[in-house]
Amino acid sequence: MLAGGAYLVSRPYLDHAVQEIALPLRHEDVIRQQAQEKGLDPSLIAAVIHTETHFVPRTSSAGAVGLMQITPPTAEFIARRSGGVAFEQADLATPQINISYGAYYLRYLLRRFDANVVYGLAAYNGGEGNVEKWIAEAAERGEVFGADDIPFPETRHYVKNVLKAQREYRTQYARELGL
Repeated sequence: MLAGGAYLVSRPYLDHAVQEIALPLRHEDVIRQQAQEKGLDPSLIAAVIHTETHFVPRTSSAGAVGLMQITPPTAEFIARRSGGVAFEQADLATPQINISYGAYYLRYLLRRFDANVVYGLAAYNGGEGNVEKWIAEAAERGEVFGADDIPFPETRHYVKNVLKAQREYRTQYARELGL
């Protein structure tokens, strides 16, 4: 048990430690730089990384690599579109390159879906073709497709988790993310 004065002195450190566990942030310099370069909200990039990997780079069972979980085919697509002629798959393990490619792909999807963040995030997780199909099916029914209408439970939860994390990053890390 901490004495009253010791608790007051250590409280900011404890609060920071709890925040780092619940909502970690790493590579904020890269996130800020890529957000500015790609015209994205840095809290959105941080939220995608948090939702994908909690800032612990890994390779998924589907072969997605790094902090932003880029698959090799997606990386090749990004390299072709962005002029990354010297790109090699091993580069995806580097945080700078992984965040750069993930931010590029996120920007591409947001442009493709007219800046609709729900559609862009759904495509990031569930695939562009699926999102196009879901939007078209909703339009045929005279409806507007939204996050609650995503038929893949994993993708629906993913989108909601990213949006929630984005709000939290905007609140808790505004200074670090340059907001």
